[in-house]
Amino acid sequence: MKKIALHWQVIIALIIGIIYSVIAVQQGWVQFTADYIAPFGTIFINVLKLIAVPMVLFSIISGISSLKNIRQLGRVGVKTLSIYLATTITAILIGLLFVNIIKPGNFPSDASRLEKRVEYELWRSEHPNVPQLDDVHEISKPENAQLVASVRNRLSIQEMDETTADKLAKAMAEKKRGPLDKIVDIFPSNIFDALLSANMLQVIFFSIFFGVILMQIGKKDRKPVAKLVNGLNEVFIGMINAVIKIMPFFVFALMAGSLVASAGKDLAKLQEQLVFLMNYSWVLIVALVAVAFGLYPLLIHLFAKGMKFGTFIKGMSEAQLTAFSTSSSMATLPVTMDCVHDNLKVPKSITSFVLPIGATVNMDGTSLYQAVAVVALAQFHMIDLDFTQQMVIVLTATLASIGAAAVPSAGLVLMIVVLESVGLNPAWIAIILPVDRILDMCRTVVNVTGDAAVSVIISETENIEEIH
Repeated sequence: MKKIALHWQVIIALIIGIIYSVIAVQQGWVQFTADYIAPFGTIFINVLKLIAVPMVLFSIISGISSLKNIRQLGRVGVKTLSIYLATTITAILIGLLFVNIIKPGNFPSDASRLEKRVEYELWRSEHPNVPQLDDVHEISKPENAQLVASVRNRLSIQEMDETTADKLAKAMAEKKRGPLDKIVDIFPSNIFDALLSANMLQVIFFSIFFGVILMQIGKKDRKPVAKLVNGLNEVFIGMINAVIKIMPFFVFALMAGSLVASAGKDLAKLQEQLVFLMNYSWVLIVALVAVAFGLYPLLIHLFAKGMKFGTFIKGMSEAQLTAFSTSSSMATLPVTMDCVHDNLKVPKSITSFVLPIGATVNMDGTSLYQAVAVVALAQFHMIDLDFTQQMVIVLTATLASIGAAAVPSAGLVLMIVVLESVGLNPAWIAIILPVDRILDMCRTVVNVTGDAAVSVIISETENIEEIH
């Protein structure tokens, strides 16, 4: 009997996880799932992260040390970062195009949107430093007096949930940082602290620094170090191959645990979550699809003519499914590197340099999500953001994505920063919080696909030999 391909096993595991979550909520297996199934999903993510950090360290050093000279490293580095920046900005613009044409925030009833507008104006009145985005004053109209009183009373007794408060606290801490703090953060004072905290920008800096110096020392001294690094890199690749073999079970546990936890004991809440995803998020998903199946194929067609897009997608399927289930570019990185090298035949000297950097600085899906979400939320509150304000969103979302933590829901924290950049209420993240996990899965797939596409382009445009 022919063995089922791994990507089909993962898809089946995802479906079984969804079916199980519905049954578990109906039958009251919530605690059982939390105690005996969800932990395996956590184990899966932990193991991937365990492998990812040292793999980044050794793979970048290995990749750099295999390059012919510093000039080649500089050319590849500049080209990689330039393409990453270009794809991020393009993805944001694609998202803005869809959200401005379709206007998903206008779908709710006028009464619902008016109430949201009143909420916004009351919030703005309590924050005088927030810029006034338009000349509309619904709270001052006599016909809205009863609604204003009702909303004011509700807001005065409404408590912020812990999750939203936590995201706001993190965003405020980010906002208080100086303009050069992100640059300062790149330089570690202790590489072991950077490894323990999984600070990927610092790990990448150290890896590049180490690799560059390794290239410049004498061949006699360099050879044993390079051999050790390459050997350690192969060990971690072997570890990820071992994990991949049993990935379907972990994916089932991750999906089932996540859905049951979000639904609790209320089946209707689970159903609402899925329905809300289809109705509220379809514009975002269409935009993400446009990037994944429009922008990336175009780039591959223009700059990597030797690669057919069908071959590219087939080769990346395991990494994409892992990204979907983990919602983490960094946790998916070992699988991504495996797929790009083994299936797409990109040299390790490219994958070990381009992909770890991409997992840290290239967040096409996340940046697009932030832009779409902010504009849609503004529309929902009867606010029309003009061209200048939307260009601020492009700039802020691009800068915020650089060095963002490649972990689940990091984009939600960064979206608070984007909301505040155009004078909107950061607490609005609570509106989209119920579906963030599922949307995070979708945008992580785009993030990972973008990293792989850039790797293929670099491979096709640079004459770099395979590491042996």
